[in-house]
Amino acid sequence: MPEKSVTKDGRFETTYEFPMKPVKKTFGQFLYDKENNTIMGRTRLGWMKLLIFYVIFYFVLGALTAVCFEGLLSTLSDQYPKYQLEQSLIGTNPGVGFRPMPEDPEQGGMIHYRAKNKTEVKYWVGRVEDFLQPYKNQSLLVTGGKNQVICDFNSPPSAGNVCAVDVSQMGPCTANHGYGFNKSAPCIFIKLNRIYNWLPEFYDDVEDLPDDMPQDLVQHINSLPKVERNQIWVSCNGVNPMDNEAIGPVEYYPGRGIAGYYYPFLNQPGYLSPIVAVQFARPTVQRSINIECRAWAKNIHYRGGYRDRQGSIYFALLVD
Repeated sequence: MPEKSVTKDGRFETTYEFPMKPVKKTFGQFLYDKENNTIMGRTRLGWMKLLIFYVIFYFVLGALTAVCFEGLLSTLSDQYPKYQLEQSLIGTNPGVGFRPMPEDPEQGGMIHYRAKNKTEVKYWVGRVEDFLQPYKNQSLLVTGGKNQVICDFNSPPSAGNVCAVDVSQMGPCTANHGYGFNKSAPCIFIKLNRIYNWLPEFYDDVEDLPDDMPQDLVQHINSLPKVERNQIWVSCNGVNPMDNEAIGPVEYYPGRGIAGYYYPFLNQPGYLSPIVAVQFARPTVQRSINIECRAWAKNIHYRGGYRDRQGSIYFALLVD
């Protein structure tokens, strides 16, 4: 760049300074420059200031994060959820589930096997066994099953205890009978999803039963004494008339419902969800049967269809 200067006799003269070619530094000189006494472009004092800044910055950031987490955790409990029932995302309408389910998610809700194929029968029996392990092996429970007691409608569980689910009382739906899979009479286990502190409202008045309740279930409720009507009823039927023709006799073990003394669920140690074993005794073979199993209680809202189903579960059964 040109620069102007004044000489002793008062005249201006122009001088030119040409930029110097920058001196290339080696990587070693970048790490430590003896001439400027810098380490990676910074002096020792510069590195010390930077280190002190980041130590203070991350200390303050960590302290603020810890305060936020402590404030959040102080509002939560290991024993019960902060938001329950209507206030929770789960809500008050328990979902219905079934077991065994196929391991491959692409099968969806299809239970398909050949009764004469021992490998396929063994697969489905194994799926049932995996599901029932906590029910059969109490050592898998947190309490080792020590707080499980046998309950009935006149003897609900006392404080600290939970009602045992005796899977040996499932009629032919036991391991000794292969859960019916080897005889083309498979057993499907129905359960409800857990909702903390939820209590069912029972259909215990025979004069106040829903119009769409299956007639065989209505007759069953009528046959029971009033104290034994405090149950969540279960019914399994074909989705359409052709499925109802093909489904054949349906048996329920240990009964047509889930007893009310299993509720409410309060996150008790050793608690096991009650189940109902549904056996399809003589389904039509070599035909896919669409089945809907529904739970019945006044506060279990039902909506059918293949999307956003509530209060029931859908699956298909195909026995070759």
